[in-house]
Amino acid sequence: MTEKEKQQAGQLYNSNDPELLADRVKAKKLCADYNAIEYNDYQKKERLLDRLLALRGENTWIESNFFCDYGYNIVIGDNFYVNHNCVILDCAEVIFGNNVFVGPNCGFYTAAHPLNAEERNQNLEYAKPIKIGNNVWIGGNVCVLPGVTIGDNAVIGAGSVVTEDIPAGCVAVGNPCKPIKNIEKGGGSKNK
Repeated sequence: MTEKEKQQAGQLYNSNDPELLADRVKAKKLCADYNAIEYNDYQKKERLLDRLLALRGENTWIESNFFCDYGYNIVIGDNFYVNHNCVILDCAEVIFGNNVFVGPNCGFYTAAHPLNAEERNQNLEYAKPIKIGNNVWIGGNVCVLPGVTIGDNAVIGAGSVVTEDIPAGCVAVGNPCKPIKNIEKGGGSKNK
């Protein structure tokens, strides 16, 4: 089994494997090119995103600066907006549903490292996928950690660190991020 196959299977893999290094270099160059495109050159931005990402829906807008590890593990639905300085460490799949809005300075990190120092010092890591549902709003400076799923119609408050799954239809905030309110149909909210 190759290191890339181990990575995709969620097993420990060597992150310095030549194939994975080459994939990261390619993605980092595409990110640098994307970040250098003139702001209003929409067609050029779209063409580059089509080369970088696994799949993207209609009406995708990602503000510069944007960084990812591989790109080919990122799937984006329709009506997707990400503000400045987004980082997606897509060692595993990162899926965004439709109508997702992400504030500035957010990170989505699928990569994780062994607690054992000897394994960690051998450049071993593993990755767990992240899934963001439909109609989700993520405030600024939010960090989403490996293996997290955020349910449909959720709102994640600014500055939150999302360490566990967040259910659909709630407002969640904090470090660690926890649900604090349910969202009523029609956009209102009520206390739990």
